[in-house]
Amino acid sequence: MNTLLDYYKGMQGLVIFRGILNDPVMQKLMELLRCCALNADGQVNAYADFAAGLFAHATDFSTYLKTLILEDENFYLHACCASPRPDGCLQECLAHELAFLQKLSLLDGSTVRSTFDYAGYLPAWDCHREDFAAAYAERIHTLPQKGYGIFAHYHMFTVKDGVLIPVKHPDRQTLTELPGYESERAKVIANTEALLQNRPANNVLLYGDAGTGKSSTVKAIANAYRHRGLRLIEVKKNQLYQLPDIMETIYANPLKFIVFIDDLSFSSNDADFSSLKAILEGSVNGQSGNLAVYATSNRRHLIKESWDDRAGSDLHEADTRQELMSLSARFGLTVTFLKPDKKLYLDIVHALADQYGLDVPHDQLDIQAEAHAIRNGGRSPRAAKQFIELTKSGVR
Repeated sequence: MNTLLDYYKGMQGLVIFRGILNDPVMQKLMELLRCCALNADGQVNAYADFAAGLFAHATDFSTYLKTLILEDENFYLHACCASPRPDGCLQECLAHELAFLQKLSLLDGSTVRSTFDYAGYLPAWDCHREDFAAAYAERIHTLPQKGYGIFAHYHMFTVKDGVLIPVKHPDRQTLTELPGYESERAKVIANTEALLQNRPANNVLLYGDAGTGKSSTVKAIANAYRHRGLRLIEVKKNQLYQLPDIMETIYANPLKFIVFIDDLSFSSNDADFSSLKAILEGSVNGQSGNLAVYATSNRRHLIKESWDDRAGSDLHEADTRQELMSLSARFGLTVTFLKPDKKLYLDIVHALADQYGLDVPHDQLDIQAEAHAIRNGGRSPRAAKQFIELTKSGVR
């Protein structure tokens, strides 16, 4: 394979890695190869267009192409997640395409420029030798930790119109930045460890007072275990009806997923109530061993109840109320985060002061922290962090 026409036809003939042809840079390369191989008009423009597209991401074409291959989501990877693993013609196809793409990665600017007459300046791009077969074999081996497609590049997602949207700039909250509530957090961490180790894992309800770090705990755990194959999908309450379709798309994925529902509560006639109840029905591992639902709420039973609800015309009012409260029981693990007492609150203040490098005597810090809590709705980890940040900024 030593002509640009061969490269052009070789790219057209990709089967397993056909998805990389949708990449804008690869599309520009296809156009460049076509123009040069067929001696068509626009060779200089196609060259510059490809170089500009490549340089927006990297200057080394070999590295760019290898990354594209390793992150491509294709039917071969899907087959590798099933049993038995692919063999025969698929293995032959994989070996052939990786060998071709390895040769393509060594295509440099001088080779292309030699096919057309142009005396002006055109930039070259870098390339170097890579063992694509070995790199891809390593990728297959690390699928449970790194994943493929968008899951290899991002670890937090939201949902829009039933489609997973990657969060490009996620909250960088870490567990070390969350002093206090270690025993509560340990239960959630242990459940997450079970999920990652293919042991039975529960759906988790983090219940308690506002500002106690429930949501921060879930996000910090997602950050801490991302390199072990954990991904987080945040779903709003009004998107719960879309969950079955989302769960179907990740059912056979080798990664592990937390479906995160923040600040969850329902009214007694809320249509979304039935959607979540159906999702939580039975053991989550009976549906998919790679997924658990983590929800936070300020309400123990998740339902907003009023005296009017109890004084209604329902002949079987007790049964109806029991049905409403049964949702929380479908979370196998409930972890309670209560407002801290004075000692815990001040311990959190001291720990955060150390993290922020504040050199203030503890007795002075305690008086100011207590005053801040009184002015801002009471003691909580959130109030402690706000106090420390204000103190650090010099606003106080």
